[in-house]
Amino acid sequence: MSNIDRPLSPHLQVYRWQITMTLSILHRATGVALAAGLLLLIGWLVAAATGPESYTQVRDLLSSLPGVLILVAFAWAFSYHLCNGIRHLFWDAGIGFEKTQYRASGWAVVIASAAITAILVAIAMGVASGSAA
Repeated sequence: MSNIDRPLSPHLQVYRWQITMTLSILHRATGVALAAGLLLLIGWLVAAATGPESYTQVRDLLSSLPGVLILVAFAWAFSYHLCNGIRHLFWDAGIGFEKTQYRASGWAVVIASAAITAILVAIAMGVASGSAA
């Protein structure tokens, strides 16, 4: 009755890789990363409420190279998820389903998320160095 050699459902061997596939996977992954980042934020707030010693330990951890990389990754995940969420709002309104439109909006999300991340990092560096007002 059934052919065992054929796949049970369409998958990557059937479809050509597209930007929308990548952006969809990244949207889900950044959602998970934001949940993990929320735990980091809660830990930072608990350390701040616990006392200066705990806060100093967390501050030192987050200002180390791995900590800074995690914070930059969190900023990018936030920026990407926000921009792609706005893209999905347009889709919910029925806007942007033409092939050229969804490709252009996909690249716009990638570029905008990188630009927003760069701005957030620049602001954070200014605040950390004490040059921000």
